[in-house]
Amino acid sequence: MTERGRRWMRRSRDEFVIGPSRLHWDGESLLVEFDEIGAPIPRRVKGRVRIWPKALCRFVTALDSGGRHRWGPIAPCSRIEVELDSPRVRWSGHAYLDSNEGDEPIDRPFHEWDWSRATMADGSTAVIYDVRQKVGGDRVIAERFLLDGSTESFEAPPRQPLPTTLWRIGRTMRTEPGVPAAVEQTLEDTPFYARSMVRSGLLGEVVTSVHETMLLPRVITLPVRLMLPWRMPRRG
Repeated sequence: MTERGRRWMRRSRDEFVIGPSRLHWDGESLLVEFDEIGAPIPRRVKGRVRIWPKALCRFVTALDSGGRHRWGPIAPCSRIEVELDSPRVRWSGHAYLDSNEGDEPIDRPFHEWDWSRATMADGSTAVIYDVRQKVGGDRVIAERFLLDGSTESFEAPPRQPLPTTLWRIGRTMRTEPGVPAAVEQTLEDTPFYARSMVRSGLLGEVVTSVHETMLLPRVITLPVRLMLPWRMPRRG
């Protein structure tokens, strides 16, 4: 919510502190405590999130042909408890935690991607990364993460177009023939990014996935660059 400089950060083997917020690993669960001011409408966002992984995962793969951008789930099958003081919200359920890293800005190799993850009937998590590069062919990563931390690759079903967003972002979802993909709820709609809940068919099941579309050329446009400080304020 707020980008902060080095003087605001402190890190140890099991803790990462950023300003008034921190992440702490106790050996069994990850505790996230935060006390921030939301944007663009200033309001306090304070509370705690605790994540219990079923298992930790060491899977890492390149997203681009050059291997300069990498993705890997840390705890793809987890349980979460959320307790916010401001606003007053409490809930629990399935959770997913992953990591992305890169050696260059993401707008250089990528044009766009569609990503989705679904919790399957047996508690495993299926993820599809559908990446379109500026140079080179499309890359499709389809992996199922099991409760013991192991992984299984699978063949992603065909692409199907989804309705464009209010900001006119075209997006797609991979779904099995006979199960049309349908947007159930849009959670975030921005000039370059959209996140939704999408119903589709996957591995013989009808699932509801968390789905995102990222349109990279828009990230570096002047209007978006002028908007970002209002959405993500910075402190040096």
